[in-house]
Amino acid sequence: MTPRVSRLSKLWVIMRKPRATGRSFRKKVPSQEGGGKCALSSRQAKPSVPDGLARQQEKVALQASISPYHLFKDTAEVTDFRGSLLSWYDREKRDLPWRRRAEDEVDLDRRAYAVWVSEVMLQQTQVATVTDYYTRWMQKWPTLQDLASASLEEVNQLWAGLGYYSRGRRLQEGARKVVGELGGHMPRTAETLQQLLPGVGRYTAGAIASIAFGQATGVVDGNIIRVLCRVRAIGADPSSTLVSQQLWNLAQLLVDPARPGDFNQAAMELGAIVCTPQRPFCSQCPVQSLCRAHQKVKREQLSASQSLAHSPDVEECAFNTGQCQLCPPPTEPWDQTLGVTNFPRKASRRPPREECSATCVLEQPGAVGGARLLLVQRPSSGLLAGLWEFPSVTIVPSGLCQRKALLQELQSWAGPLPATRLQHLGEVIHIFSHIKLTYQVYGLVLEGQTPVTTAPPGARWLTREEFHTAAVSTAMKKVFRVYEGQQPGTWKGLKRSRVSIPSSRKKSSLGQQVLDRFFRPHVPTGAPSLNSAAQ
Repeated sequence: MTPRVSRLSKLWVIMRKPRATGRSFRKKVPSQEGGGKCALSSRQAKPSVPDGLARQQEKVALQASISPYHLFKDTAEVTDFRGSLLSWYDREKRDLPWRRRAEDEVDLDRRAYAVWVSEVMLQQTQVATVTDYYTRWMQKWPTLQDLASASLEEVNQLWAGLGYYSRGRRLQEGARKVVGELGGHMPRTAETLQQLLPGVGRYTAGAIASIAFGQATGVVDGNIIRVLCRVRAIGADPSSTLVSQQLWNLAQLLVDPARPGDFNQAAMELGAIVCTPQRPFCSQCPVQSLCRAHQKVKREQLSASQSLAHSPDVEECAFNTGQCQLCPPPTEPWDQTLGVTNFPRKASRRPPREECSATCVLEQPGAVGGARLLLVQRPSSGLLAGLWEFPSVTIVPSGLCQRKALLQELQSWAGPLPATRLQHLGEVIHIFSHIKLTYQVYGLVLEGQTPVTTAPPGARWLTREEFHTAAVSTAMKKVFRVYEGQQPGTWKGLKRSRVSIPSSRKKSSLGQQVLDRFFRPHVPTGAPSLNSAAQ
């Protein structure tokens, strides 16, 4: 046993009790590599580890109270990972508009701006959805100066339907700061990008710095979390402070200093199209030979085929002597049906809070220039800040006074209205990231009245065509579909929603109509009805 191996063994004994952090890190996951599992014995450490790398990893292990098993054992393994991933990326990467711009643009500020826009749009949003928005955005505002001079109304209008609307507002705020305070030049490092630009966090700053400026800084997003958790068999809650920091450490260790931007994009691409959340394509993975989750699956399959009872060996975390902070507790055993998707473990999420709102589509069909709809602007902060919507009031579920409250809201914008014409049409359930909002949808048509041509500040009368291009949320478009008499169904978009219409307004399905006709009693022509006989 070499002195370094002995040192690692003693180190693990020291790390047996997690340091007090004020938080409980409970979710962890098992892992294996080749013929061994999570290493608690001195056999895990290899004498070939370079001194510098060994000291760095010992320091990380000591600070995080984790097994060295979850680290890369030497520089050769890191180099192998980089080379395999980048070679695959060069062959398989998707042709995306923001990648073309980053590759072709020679002006560093324009390049960084193009990357910035794409990274902000891609947050919590799929590539297929972003592509069209990104193209239209860059056509309208190709430079920071163009975006800085735009109005917030224009920004919201182009962003409408993309969701998470504060992203567009923050993007413009950042552009105005660069133009007005930084001389039109983007900060050149991840640290200064995060420090100086509003809305730019650690991930976005790292992505811009590595892709646009070539800074060798690692990044961690949802795709990379999934890749790293599987490659190193990390099963604890990725959102915990301890695990999150370890993932950032791994990302920084792995990033290729010669091609940092390509490496980060390659890792994200791998998570997006190969190492997917469900049914990953492991046979197509360029780093399969380094993936401990895959090795775990193979060993479990071999064990099952040989009818061998599973028993810990010397390279598996011994739960009775200590707990690696990145491994699972005994209460969360390996699920053989999940395979590599045992990693990462899903964090427990709070259900969204429930809110209710009554909203009304108020229309003037006889207005000059065509039918008009009344829209009002939301406050400049909070949910859907600055967007336009149909007049709405917050209500309690099954509130008996919602009609009265809604009518008062309508009259505050449009003056006296015929209360008897206010009709309940259905409901729209729209789930935001943290709110489940139920809209009770009403309609009121102003027929036979003198058209209103003006609106108070904060309100507008729009044609139907103007409504569809205005800065309105996806939820309001669903509300309008109910008003237009759409049949109940589900629209799949950026956020889940459900639209329903009162049963009295629904049509029977074709199959139900056939059954109704079959079982309906036959009444001969001219025969008296039951009603007439009763009379």
